[in-house]
Amino acid sequence: MKNTVEQRATDALRILSIDAIQRANSGHPGMPMGMADIASVLWSRFLVVDPDDPTWSDRDRFVLSNGHGSMLLYSLLHLSGFPLTMDDLRAFRQFGSVTAGHPEYDLELGIEMTTGPLGQGFATGVGMAIGEAHLRGVLGADLVDHRVYGFVSDGDLMEGVSAEAASLAGHLGLGKITYLYDDNHITIDGTTDLAFTEDVAARFDSYGWHTIAVDGHDREAIADAIAAANEDARPSLVLCRTHIGFGSPNKQDTSASHGSPLGDDEIALTRAAYGWDLPPFEMPADVYDFYRGAMERGRRSRAAWMECRDTAVAADASVAKILASYFDAPALHLGIPHHEAGSSVATRTLSGEVLQEAAGSLPGLIGGSGDLTPSNNSRIETSVDFTSSDRTGRNVRFGIREHAMGSIVNGITLHGGLRGYGATFLTFSDYMRPAVRLGALMGTPSIWVWTHDSVFLGEDGPTHQPVEHLAALRSIPGLRVIRPADPTEVTVAWEMAIGHVSGPTALILTRQGLPVPREPIDRDLVARGGYVRRQGSDAVLIATGSEVPLAEQAAELIGDSGYSIRVVSMPSVEVFLSQDAEYRAAVLGDDLPIATIEAGVTFGWERFSGTTGLRIGIDHFGASAAASVIAEEWGFTPQAVSDRLAAWLSES
Repeated sequence: MKNTVEQRATDALRILSIDAIQRANSGHPGMPMGMADIASVLWSRFLVVDPDDPTWSDRDRFVLSNGHGSMLLYSLLHLSGFPLTMDDLRAFRQFGSVTAGHPEYDLELGIEMTTGPLGQGFATGVGMAIGEAHLRGVLGADLVDHRVYGFVSDGDLMEGVSAEAASLAGHLGLGKITYLYDDNHITIDGTTDLAFTEDVAARFDSYGWHTIAVDGHDREAIADAIAAANEDARPSLVLCRTHIGFGSPNKQDTSASHGSPLGDDEIALTRAAYGWDLPPFEMPADVYDFYRGAMERGRRSRAAWMECRDTAVAADASVAKILASYFDAPALHLGIPHHEAGSSVATRTLSGEVLQEAAGSLPGLIGGSGDLTPSNNSRIETSVDFTSSDRTGRNVRFGIREHAMGSIVNGITLHGGLRGYGATFLTFSDYMRPAVRLGALMGTPSIWVWTHDSVFLGEDGPTHQPVEHLAALRSIPGLRVIRPADPTEVTVAWEMAIGHVSGPTALILTRQGLPVPREPIDRDLVARGGYVRRQGSDAVLIATGSEVPLAEQAAELIGDSGYSIRVVSMPSVEVFLSQDAEYRAAVLGDDLPIATIEAGVTFGWERFSGTTGLRIGIDHFGASAAASVIAEEWGFTPQAVSDRLAAWLSES
């Protein structure tokens, strides 16, 4: 073995990684081998975390954006004393193991987010830094003062989401970000210059970042660079020139070490190159001492923070209430906006009104729009903008960066103490889908506000008219989609979104006005995802959002034909399907034929209508025309819907 403890501790990261990957016969050894020097420096000299309390709120956040190198993180966590055992490392990539192929969010294990889709960790870390800066601005540096560290790769920097996020981070001067770039010149296809020859440092300089280039295997140079980055007021990118598969005699600096095990023969040669003579999964005691001793820094910091918090609470009893208002999620009961019965109001307008009360009751609610604030009604009127000079603002100007907005909102929410929301047109949820999906996978309770929800936005035409989006979003496991129809449903939708802390919620809202019901709506029934709006005995017509009043009008008309139609409003399919069978049967009936109506593709509604039911929708792209013309042309008028229902029932 090599002589210094630090060298052994660094090589230990490489050895654990290649052994676990070889045992699994699957994985990415090149990155852990190449970034081990960077990792050992960061974790032993800088990172402030506490394995005894991995969820401590003022810890540093570490994000492994290049999540394919997951074994590097798992090795660090195990050696540092987090609750990740050697048996967990042996079970790398196996069914049911906590050491999945890419890191999966688990704060108790020290994993701050799920990573793997490149660029997501980079952008989400920007959201974490916004969360830190805002809470520090509100609560003070004695209670909030930590950094966001991240490892990023060529792939992260090629993905567009990182460019969007980096641009915003530089604009906002988020100086608590230090990202270490694994500049190894290798991708799966070969050398990076096949597709990537830009001057990365110059690009980040232009974003307003601090950049510094170092030898990624010179630990003292790495330490000096991190120290310099941490002193700079700008976000920092440390460009570390590394060798992928470092130490492998035949696979270093080749794409062969990126995504495949080294093989037993090459591992034997690599162990010899490191001077490592212990068997697989056996670590020297001094390596454990090296990493676990470094964690005393975090333990001391947490103890000092707790003492500071207790002193602040003792000096001012209101401090405890303020902290609780951020870190204890309340169950809100919001007032329903008053609008005259029979008048017309868009659900996006109602959402903006409800947002004001929600923000007043939940000081940790923070977010904004992708440059569509007046259209989305997404501004908190009682607050200012979050800027480089005022961190107390709760309105984040994301700019026209929907993809980064999705990731950043996830990061704000993952940070803790805050609930992030992001708004844009529903059709642009396509730009956000990777972040929305990842948030659903993590169970991150971000809130998405998507307006202009159908072809009835009118003259902007099919590029802006969502038709397939509701079906696509409902297909994401763990994402709650709520499409409300009136003041009560909008209010309850916000209550449900805020009260749902185990996953994200999408609020789907209209541009056009909808009639305000003349009869009161039972908010408790709304909260069950679907309920009876109008009784009927011959058939059920399920509707959402803007089609609810249309369904009610059609049911009234068809009564003249002798049919009795039960109208069911179903603002959230997911919530309704989670109800007990007895309630679902009471709403839908046991044997009644079922029709559905929604101004979008009909895909997905067969789960209710079956093969014999009627599905009224729009299974094609929209058109540039006034909403009234579109409704007339495509059969979304009360008379047209009534006629289709009558024809269907007469044939049944």
